Amino acid sequence: MVLPPEAKRRATAAAPPPALPAVSFRDTVREGDREVVRGIVSSTGFFHPGEVLIAVELVEERLARGAASGYFFVFLEEDGRTSGYTCYGPVAGTSASFDLYWIAVHGARRGAGLGSILLAQTEARIRAAGGRRLYAETSGRPQYRPTRRFYRRAGFRREARLRDFYAPGDDKLIFVKELSSPSPP
Repeated sequence: MVLPPEAKRRATAAAPPPALPAVSFRDTVREGDREVVRGIVSSTGFFHPGEVLIAVELVEERLARGAASGYFFVFLEEDGRTSGYTCYGPVAGTSASFDLYWIAVHGARRGAGLGSILLAQTEARIRAAGGRRLYAETSGRPQYRPTRRFYRRAGFRREARLRDFYAPGDDKLIFVKELSSPSPP
């Protein structure tokens, strides 16, 4: 069946662009976040069990020591359900550098733009704390191409490569993003 040109235009005009989801954020780490983080990180299919445990340990450290732990979190929630999170903190011995230890979105929500939203919220908090540089590390394995592309699209540049860091053939790539100062109100 061939549609007349005006019908094609109506059909195209009727399809609205996909809307970004309505989300909320929280910075408070709760007891139940151990399992939330475990579930999110595991769902990505990127991390082995030892790495999942490290993500959970950072939650435990924050619960035990609060801000003194140096680990800060932003949780992204949709309809009361946590879909992603970041863990970040200041780099000891620097005046304005921060590490992005983790950024993860639940595998079922991947590709919905939540990672970009979450990163923007995290960067705003870092700028408000006086941060000027944000560092992120990732693997050089082919599986991590989408991660590296995400960082580049978000304005990071690759700063260093540590060959065979994680394992033979698995380089550590360090990315950095210069953060602008917050706009005055």
